Amino acid sequence: MQEIVDSLSVVRPLPEAAPRARSEQQVHGAGWRITVLSDGVFRVERSADGEFEDRASTFAIRRDLPPAEFAVERVGDGVVVTTARARLRYDGGEFSASGLVVEILGSDSGRWRYGEPTRDLGGTARTLDDVDGRVDLEPGVVSRDGIGVVDDSTSFLFEDDGWVGSRVPGRSDLYVFAFGRDYTDAVGDLYRVSGHPMRLPRWALGNWWSRYHPYSDESYLALMDRFDEERIPFSVAVIDMDWHRVDSVPKWFGSSWTGYSWEPTLFPDPAAFLGALHERGLRTTLNLHPADGVRAFEDAYPAMARALGVDPDTEQPIPFDPADPAFLQAYFRELHHPLERQGVDFWWIDWQQGRTSGMAGVDPLWVLNHFHHLDAARDGKPGMTFSRYAGPGSHRYAVGFSGDAVVSWESLDFQPEFTATAANIGYGWWSHDIGGHTRGVRDDELATRWVQFGVFSPIMRLHSANNPFIRKEPWVFPPEHRAAMDDALRFRHRMVPYLHTMNHRAAAGVPLVRPMYHLEPRRQEAYEVPNQYAFGSELLVAPVTTPRDDASLRGRVKVWLPEGLWTDIFTDAVYQGGRTVEMHRTLGSVPALLRAGGILPLDGGVELDATRNPETLEVLVAPGASGEFVLAEDVEGGAWAGAGAGAGAGAVDAGGSGAGTDGFAGTDSFAGTDGFAGTDSFAGAGGVGGGPAARTALTWDRERGEFRIEPVRGDASALPAQREWTLTFLAARPEGSVTVNGTIVSVDGVDGRWSVTASSAPTAEVVVRVEGGPLRIGTDRTEAARVILESAQSANPEKLAAWDIVSSPRGAAEKIAELSAVDLPAQLRAALVEQLAAVTPEA
Repeated sequence: MQEIVDSLSVVRPLPEAAPRARSEQQVHGAGWRITVLSDGVFRVERSADGEFEDRASTFAIRRDLPPAEFAVERVGDGVVVTTARARLRYDGGEFSASGLVVEILGSDSGRWRYGEPTRDLGGTARTLDDVDGRVDLEPGVVSRDGIGVVDDSTSFLFEDDGWVGSRVPGRSDLYVFAFGRDYTDAVGDLYRVSGHPMRLPRWALGNWWSRYHPYSDESYLALMDRFDEERIPFSVAVIDMDWHRVDSVPKWFGSSWTGYSWEPTLFPDPAAFLGALHERGLRTTLNLHPADGVRAFEDAYPAMARALGVDPDTEQPIPFDPADPAFLQAYFRELHHPLERQGVDFWWIDWQQGRTSGMAGVDPLWVLNHFHHLDAARDGKPGMTFSRYAGPGSHRYAVGFSGDAVVSWESLDFQPEFTATAANIGYGWWSHDIGGHTRGVRDDELATRWVQFGVFSPIMRLHSANNPFIRKEPWVFPPEHRAAMDDALRFRHRMVPYLHTMNHRAAAGVPLVRPMYHLEPRRQEAYEVPNQYAFGSELLVAPVTTPRDDASLRGRVKVWLPEGLWTDIFTDAVYQGGRTVEMHRTLGSVPALLRAGGILPLDGGVELDATRNPETLEVLVAPGASGEFVLAEDVEGGAWAGAGAGAGAGAVDAGGSGAGTDGFAGTDSFAGTDGFAGTDSFAGAGGVGGGPAARTALTWDRERGEFRIEPVRGDASALPAQREWTLTFLAARPEGSVTVNGTIVSVDGVDGRWSVTASSAPTAEVVVRVEGGPLRIGTDRTEAARVILESAQSANPEKLAAWDIVSSPRGAAEKIAELSAVDLPAQLRAALVEQLAAVTPEA
């Protein structure tokens, strides 16, 4: 057996593993051990046999960390361990509420006793299969009471050689995270103990097409060509289970869910089909349901049988056994590698068959995720996988499949909260069935709002069931919904420069999507907007997840804004922070708010190709404060030989200057580490799963009126020789001249959104100066209010009365007071109040 393990290519020590803690980190007693992993993380073990576990577990792979300062006081058979953040008291006996207590020190307060609930803020869940609304979440490591606990007592282990092992029964193994409300630090230390997320390949951040449907090679390629004609870009082609034999499997073999052999009536030449997808700029993944093993109808059956000592002539089924190293070796070598040589780029592991295997305590989903990742990372490849969540530590394995979503408003309404809360356990790359997979009723508004949420989710993957009436192609929807979906899908690809920078940041320890309380943990309001979240370092997003109002024809969402100014990148409306605002949006957009000083880089080209670093960039700037963004790009992002032109084109600016309009159109921007800060500590750090980065610092100095594009630093080999920059300022037009490197230039646009363009080599510096004093922030919202009234489905006399008030020269507060006397539908009045309360240039 050991010889097989030694020869298994995917069995090797974990890339970040350092599982044995230093002796100076440890405090021992009779039958117990406490390890201080940081000033906020205690590992607490109790062992019936007096021995302790130093092997890596699925959760904890790094315990050899720089020792934190701590004090030890022996009390009887127990101990008191004190760090700068917390104090742990343990009496040395069986764990109990009175004998094991952890309390927070410093400005926060909180206490946890063993056995009591931590009241943590939740982590995530294994699946959303058939969940119509909310689902209970497994624990995370952050809590309003300041303490989170990961019970690692039953997870399986990794031997020093990389193979799996079982735990010794009778041992308890707890990780106590005591950070008060320093939630960012808690997640950061989770990564230090459990390993960092991999850096995704750039192409994973574009749109994915997925549908459970028996496509043929001709029909699938025709669909991709139709998307190209429609200028709707995609970067990943997902082929669900009908790629393999299903209906042609003889009945005596049993289930046809598992398969590794192409269906020849649909895909007569798989290599040519996959090559054609590559030529179109698409990466490809195939669905796997491996539970039924390998049976005699498979093309690879003879090779698998011989590899496992089975006579192929017997047609003896080969059971799926991921805990058998001989099976696992043949599983990759005989089943997957030949398909990868044909052109398969990565695998969708659709495991749904439980948590038990042939080895005690070993979850087969964990084994699949772990060894598929290592196998995919061979030969320096990125290690991309797509699978279900298996528990704490799963963040190391890239993209998570959240399961078969039910088509309903209740499902959509829960997904933003579900996605953001996963940051509490470090799980940052959820991929949902955008638009819903199964059941439900057709609702075009629901489908559109789901696509818009998908644009601002970690992975944008459209998906639907094997039902001809559940579709996601935008052209099957009415014109209003189709236009909104088209704009949204194009905008996703425009955001890839920003998303890939956040991808670098995520690999360094800050998830792309985070709850508002990660940013403002001591503000009660941050806990009251579960569907609102930070989308990287620059943006706040609040998806619309309920049907629109019949009178105003707008969806509404409650948004809490931290202090400062916030500009909606689609409507140009500017809001004063430090308050809660009810925002109302047509079907064309959702609130996406750029912080003051925020800088959001977008692909500005006509061809939106997620596989390359663009020659043209548009940078949105919210100039109400100074800011910095460090654009991160890497060699992998532009070095794929098969990259084609890619589908799609730049979004059409449906709203002109944005006055009174909204939509996923026009211009947009982003950067930073934790909080809304524009630092570059994450960019260029290499990250996990990618090569060295090229870093371009973009800075805005409000007082000097100066935007500076610094010369690129790092590995610039994948950048274009010349790049065009369009800087779009979300402010009133400047009152003085604008210069680029000292030369006066003209500007395009109107109040609220105007632009200046410059070209340069990546190694050159560009300095744009705006004279005439600080730019004025905000726009006149009167026209926006007029558009709301014009489209409102309500009585015309009352609309006219409201317009007389809105268009009068009186102040905003007086107008809002007078509107209360007009008999308007409540949501129509609220939509008008939102516009009147927005910031204007004179404010």
